[in-house]
Order: sequence, then C-alpha cells, then structure tokens
Amino acid sequence: MLDSVDLLRTLKKKAYKPVRQEQIERIFDLSELIYEQKRPVIVVFEGWDAAGKGTTIRQLTAPLDARGFKVLATQAPRTHEKRKPWLWRFWMNIPRYGQIAIFDRSWYGRVLVERVNALTPMPQWIAAYEEINNFERTLADDGTVFIKLWLHIRKDEQLRRFMQLASEPETAWQVTAEDWENHRKYEEYRAAVLDMLQKTDTPIAPWTVVPSNDSDVRQYTVFSTIIARLETALGLTLTPWPSLDELSEKPAKDKHKKQGKKEKKAKNIDSTEEVKRVEAPVETATSLSKDKAKKAGKKKEKHDKHKIAEKHGTPDDVQPASPDAVVVEAEVSTSAESARPAAKRKQASSKRAVVAVTNEEVDHA
Repeated sequence: MLDSVDLLRTLKKKAYKPVRQEQIERIFDLSELIYEQKRPVIVVFEGWDAAGKGTTIRQLTAPLDARGFKVLATQAPRTHEKRKPWLWRFWMNIPRYGQIAIFDRSWYGRVLVERVNALTPMPQWIAAYEEINNFERTLADDGTVFIKLWLHIRKDEQLRRFMQLASEPETAWQVTAEDWENHRKYEEYRAAVLDMLQKTDTPIAPWTVVPSNDSDVRQYTVFSTIIARLETALGLTLTPWPSLDELSEKPAKDKHKKQGKKEKKAKNIDSTEEVKRVEAPVETATSLSKDKAKKAGKKKEKHDKHKIAEKHGTPDDVQPASPDAVVVEAEVSTSAESARPAAKRKQASSKRAVVAVTNEEVDHA
C-alpha cells in the first residue's frame, strides 16, 4: 500500500482553492446530519512524525461546531491505565451518539511504537491485531463510522522537516530526542506499518494511505475520504469531486513544452543582444570613417590652395593702387621667398624691380 502512493504529486493552488471551500462546507453539513441521526464517528489519524497530523486536524475542525466533536491526543499510558486492559482507556473515550471523536494517534501504538521499541512482548503485540479488529467490529455493530488515515511521507522528507523545525526557535521544541531516534528506525517502523495496514484493513474500518509530501494533496485526500465515508454511512449520494489528476500540475509533456518556449524566448533575447553588440562597432567604424574623410577633405583643400598660390604667385596684370599697397605686397613677397625655389625668387625680384621703376616714374610725374 505504501509503494503505490504517489508522493511527488502537487496541486494547482487556483484550481484547488474553490474545491477546498466546497469540501469544508460539505463536512459541516454532514456533521449536522450526524448529530440529527445520532451516528457516532471515529476519525483515526496515524502517520509519521512531522507528517502533518496536527495541522490536518486543525483544518478539519475549524468549520465544525465545537459541541459536536472532541480531539483526543494519545500519549503513553499512565500508571493507573497500565493496571487495566490496554484498550480500557480507549473504551473510556469513544464518542457519544451524534458526536465525532478525532484521535491524534490511537490504539495502533500497540503494534507500532510498543513493537519497534520493545515496550511490549512479541506475543502481546501479535495478539493485539485481533483485539483491535474485535474492538472496532463491536463499535461498528453499534453504528459507529470508522475513518482511519495513515499520513505517509518519505524518510528524506521527514528529515527535511525535522531540520526545518529544529532551526527555528519557535518550533524547535516540537522535535525531541525521541523523534530523532524514531527517524533513525524509519525502516523498522515501515515494516510495522505494512503489517498494521495488512492485518487491520477491514470493510467496516478501512485504511486510507494519504500522500503527505504536499500539504494540498494531503488535505484534499483527507477531506474527500471523510466526505465519502460519511455520505456512504448516512445513505447519501456521493458528491463528485474533481480527481487529483484534474487538479494536479500540468503533465510533464506540457512542462517540457513550456520549458521549450522559455528557452526559445531566452535565445531570441540573446540573439537581439548579439545583434546590438555587432551593430555597435559598425556604427563606431562608420562615424570614424566620416571623421577621417572630413579631415582628409580639409587637408586636401588646404593643400590645393597652397599649390595654387605656389603656381601663380602675384598676378602681373594687377597694378597697385597706391605706394602703400606696393609696400604690403613687397612684404608678403619677402615672407614667401623662403618657401619658393631659387628660380621663382629671381623672377619675383625682377618683377619687384619693374614695379619699383614704375612707381618712381609715377612720383616724378
């Protein structure tokens, strides 16, 4: 029974939320019918330490009328209880007609804790299977409805929860040395659990193994099991609830498809960034080429002007308007002589001589 439970299943929050509310309302309505029909109900919560028994009981009892149920936390038997038959203390706590009794651990400790820790001799805990079946059969014949739940988690999940509880000062007290010792004996307890489920699973008091790695799956399974058992016992039509498959996360195929879309989107983003990185140097190179071309153009223009000046010099057909202009021209010519070849300097000197003679004639006239 334990190996067939899917502990990796999870539920979609949005899909389960309205179903959860409907289940809570249905449980409340059924509790009212239980009181009206005077049917006693026993809900047994067994399971691994840190599997969520206390949390699930709080979720179950929150919507109920406090006058219609009682919660019983079973601990080690006291001194006076040891002096009586071991089932006596449970007989004293059975529910009255129309009441729900919720046991946080129960008489099954006889074949679990007492067996694994050798607190009870082997012949006694072996005989306890038949004693438990007789006890439940007697109550069922009197109209009691039994709902027995085993909250199942893996060993590594139990260790993770222990460490999480122990790391917080507010919850560290919940993990005791006994809990760590029980965790160490996980495989021994597992063997005892398998024997318990096999030998005490009866039509009048069947067991339901609840996958409890995920809190939503645990709550859905517990609520739907309780509702189905109560509706059957009260002779009502079973309420159709969405299956776990309908409420579960998308199948692996859809997950892979979604993952593929994410990878494709990431790839497109990387390609865009790569294009930007490629375009950036191109733009820089283009701007540099424009700057170089502009500088080359200015340099060429300057060179052409200088070349024209060297080729033509001062125009011969232009006569100075006044002696001042001749002086300025002479100064400009003198400053440029150093940059001209010897032949051109000689030619320029002869031109200046002609100009000087002309000026003298003008002055003389």
